[in-house]
Amino acid sequence: MTRLFALTLTAVLALSTLPARANDAAIEGMQEYMMFTEYEAGIILPEQIDEDVFNAVLFIDVRDAEQFAEAHIPSAINIEWREVLDRIEEIPTDRKVIVYCNTGTISSQAMFALRVAGRENVSVLQTGHRGWQENAAYKP
Repeated sequence: MTRLFALTLTAVLALSTLPARANDAAIEGMQEYMMFTEYEAGIILPEQIDEDVFNAVLFIDVRDAEQFAEAHIPSAINIEWREVLDRIEEIPTDRKVIVYCNTGTISSQAMFALRVAGRENVSVLQTGHRGWQENAAYKP
């Protein structure tokens, strides 16, 4: 019984290290991004969104479909935050992309994932949809 327990324990310990090894590349990518990005990189304030900026960017609402249906920034598309990497091909690389949620919390996670995936053209709307409603320099 002791030998069986030892073998089982050895197998469990070996298997428990697999996710850590599988995550090494992801951790390395995140560390690389965090070491070389500027402090405020990837942030845009609603006050900075004038008509020129508004017409040049793609807005991605990363909230759920129900919240998007209730209200969103005009011309925005809806890709829920957990789906941004699954749907990365829908996100252009040839122009600025601004992701937003209600306040900027989950959109920051979406932006970080996209940035780690190599999309340097993605920014997060600081203060989110609420901030845009209250403070945007331009609203069509």
